[in-house]
Amino acid sequence: MAQRKIPSIMGTQHPDNANAPFWDSSQQPFISAYREMNEAFENFSELDVDEYMWDWEGKHADAAVIDRLFSTEYDYFKSHQIGRDKFLTFRFPNIWEEKGYNLMQAMTAILSSEDFSHDLGFDQRPLFETILPMTQRADQLIEMQILFEKLAKFKSVEFTKSDKNNPYIEMIPLFEDFNTQLHAPEILKTYLKLHEEHFGFRPKYLRVFLAGSDSALTAGFMSSITGNKLAIARLHEFAQEENIEIYPISGTGSAIFRGGLSPKRIQRYLKEFPGVRTATVQSAFRYDFPLEEVTAAITELKAQLPVVEPLKISAADQKILTEVAEESAEFYAHTLDQLVPDMQPIFKAFPKRRDRRQHVGVLGYSRSVDGIELPRAINFTGAFYSIGVPPEFIGFGRALKNLKPSHLETFVRHYPSMADDFRELANYVNLDALEILKTHSSAWADVARDIMIMKDIFNLEIGPKTREQQQHAEIALQVVQIKEGSSIAITALINRMAQLRHFLG
Repeated sequence: MAQRKIPSIMGTQHPDNANAPFWDSSQQPFISAYREMNEAFENFSELDVDEYMWDWEGKHADAAVIDRLFSTEYDYFKSHQIGRDKFLTFRFPNIWEEKGYNLMQAMTAILSSEDFSHDLGFDQRPLFETILPMTQRADQLIEMQILFEKLAKFKSVEFTKSDKNNPYIEMIPLFEDFNTQLHAPEILKTYLKLHEEHFGFRPKYLRVFLAGSDSALTAGFMSSITGNKLAIARLHEFAQEENIEIYPISGTGSAIFRGGLSPKRIQRYLKEFPGVRTATVQSAFRYDFPLEEVTAAITELKAQLPVVEPLKISAADQKILTEVAEESAEFYAHTLDQLVPDMQPIFKAFPKRRDRRQHVGVLGYSRSVDGIELPRAINFTGAFYSIGVPPEFIGFGRALKNLKPSHLETFVRHYPSMADDFRELANYVNLDALEILKTHSSAWADVARDIMIMKDIFNLEIGPKTREQQQHAEIALQVVQIKEGSSIAITALINRMAQLRHFLG
């Protein structure tokens, strides 16, 4: 088989949009599970994304997605075949983290859509690779492949009485925390060995997914951006050593805290994360900017991502950056522990954008730091913006000030957009709101220190510049003043601020 097309743009269902989607006549920002199939089609046809993630992790997913797409949009998919020109990629549930109810359903959907597309006369298997979230070890990837292989063989023998189903599925590990991202090459080396032992061959290429949000949530922005860069550089080194093609995917939202990929920041993204071969465009990217801006940004990313020279970081710098990330994570975690209780009313009032299972009890899991349960990264990010304290600052100022000169020089060199990023973030800080918060917990005084350190280093102007930012600041103060009050009122204010800054969280 000729080398497959590697997608440059992956649309995802991350619920970070402030506004309603361009394709929705009811103009509601909430997107129900029933409308996600229509959404996937609009993203393929209108925005020309190459790939769309179909998420089975902790949410309700439609198992009949391929049948519905082919039935309703047959003409489009006849000429834009799924699995050849466009790609729908399932994100499996991680059975080590949540109950496996969804996994067999997802695997069965992959097998039955292969039959359906074959019967329609399509020559391409539509679904052939899947993402495993929170991958920690190589054996987890192999175990998924073996489960799929068993199910495919069982189906061929017991149900379809043919050997039409391909029993092999490709795996995309999703590395979400600093440690697994840093050690991605070691995990992949073990995976290649196990793969060859079981299947008798080595994959021709690997796609590897690096999360940008959860690492920021659990270890802070300095650790997260450093971890992403180290992972990209180390994956490309590994590709050369092992003589295998590796195509990193980067999971980034529009907020700088979550990676900072928005239609307004394409050049910054290419400068900060060169070597990423697939960018995720999440809901805010697609729905919170004018349509022509979004399509132009996607066109630019498609042209540049495959050809950008990958990030190179020397072994000495890698060691230093690892230490930087670890030190900064301590400042962040120590402060966060004391802020989270104070933020609960805001987290609770956060508006929903998708049908999700609750992250509690039997159906889910939650992210936690030091035993303190945290909301999802989007809610977390948006909640801090909603009180006039962009979370990028938490721990960052003190960590930066604390760096040894050699570490500081190395970090600054590897983060060229730092001054511009914090200049922009400074416009969303509300110092009056922070004064009120300081009366609740001394940890807010640490955050104020972070902000003042960054102000002094980069000569930042703290506070709003534009009319939109001015309105944002005024509402942030209201949110802090009524924090313990009506959750409905807070939700409305959070929604309004999200529109002003062009992302929910």
